Amino acid sequence: MLIQLIGLSHKTASVEIRERLHIEEAKLPSALQRIHSTVPEAMIFSTCNRFEILARVDELDGAAERMSGLISEIREIPQQDFEPLLYTYTGPEAVRHVFRVASSLDSMVIGEPQILGQMKQFFAIAQHEKTIAYTLHAIMERAFMVAKKVRSETLIAGSAVSVSSVAVELASKIFDKLEDKTALVIGAGEMSVLAIQHLQSHGVKSILVTNRTPQKAAELAEQINGRAVPFEDLSTCMAESDIVISSTGSPTFILKKDHAQKAMSSRRNRPMFFVDIAVPRDIDPQINEIDNVFLYDIDDLQSVVEKNRQQRQKEAERAEEIITRESELFWSRLKSMDIAPTIREIQARIEQLRKHEIELTLKKMGALSDSQKKALDELAFSLTNKMLQQSYSELRQLANQPDGLEKIELIRKLFRL
Repeated sequence: MLIQLIGLSHKTASVEIRERLHIEEAKLPSALQRIHSTVPEAMIFSTCNRFEILARVDELDGAAERMSGLISEIREIPQQDFEPLLYTYTGPEAVRHVFRVASSLDSMVIGEPQILGQMKQFFAIAQHEKTIAYTLHAIMERAFMVAKKVRSETLIAGSAVSVSSVAVELASKIFDKLEDKTALVIGAGEMSVLAIQHLQSHGVKSILVTNRTPQKAAELAEQINGRAVPFEDLSTCMAESDIVISSTGSPTFILKKDHAQKAMSSRRNRPMFFVDIAVPRDIDPQINEIDNVFLYDIDDLQSVVEKNRQQRQKEAERAEEIITRESELFWSRLKSMDIAPTIREIQARIEQLRKHEIELTLKKMGALSDSQKKALDELAFSLTNKMLQQSYSELRQLANQPDGLEKIELIRKLFRL
């Protein structure tokens, strides 16, 4: 059982690289099947802040390079553009990393709850596509349990924030107060809902909502006592908005420099604050060139995130202890569980060979009494059993050795299991 994780995140790659690797949900099944055609089990985690592949592989030699090549093919991006930014975790380190991600210890905002829901969604897609079996299923189920344990036994989520809340916090630093400001939220997804919740918690009362699907905008506006506006009137709506937060699934920019210039002209140059929390980005970065226009994307939120991270560091340290303990226990259990089926399969394989050879021998020896046949059968059984008992003992001990699983995989190949 060889487990490997390869990927990159906001810690190793810029938003430009992450958005090039990002796979939208509708295309995940085909990408999963492409990877699954080369490995026994595979999962993909593709969010705005990370792109990772978790897999059970047949052999470790060259596995990371092959996976990198697959990423290049699937996303049509030259390997040299992202390969230096990749990290690779194997075996227990891969399990620990998955536990940390699920528990939001590897997030841009430590303690944010969105990543757990996203991982459950990726897990469901992999289950539906049948690209995972027992091993990755066990890892993910345990990761969800560990994440719940971390949240219940620490205060890491006691004042949990998300990227949306950080965006609103940053807006409060741009303007003296937010109570008299008008906000335009583009998109009606989960991130937009969260952004609206944080805007309202900071006192913003006038909120406009727009979306390419008018019904979704209307439903969200009604839910939050806001006002739905036509997507086609985006430029006009911008003119009355002090804060613009965009989170859509558009593959291209929906707000460009000329849109902001027209809005600023109508506003008589009063400041505007833009937050782009979409991947790929929704807002052309060139609008930052306009006077009194302030644009921040996901990477720009890092300074505010760092402040929150420092406040939560003590709780994060406690969470790390839980994850280390849980990942070690799980890996030990996983290794032990991997030994048992191997031993059973070897026993079945040897028994099959023993019976086959007994049948051939009896045919050559001619007529024998039932007691003679039984004696011959018992002799063969005794010989194979005694020869293999020591081997089984060695196999059980392998589970606790650092390279035990690699050796067991080799034994499985030797026995053609």
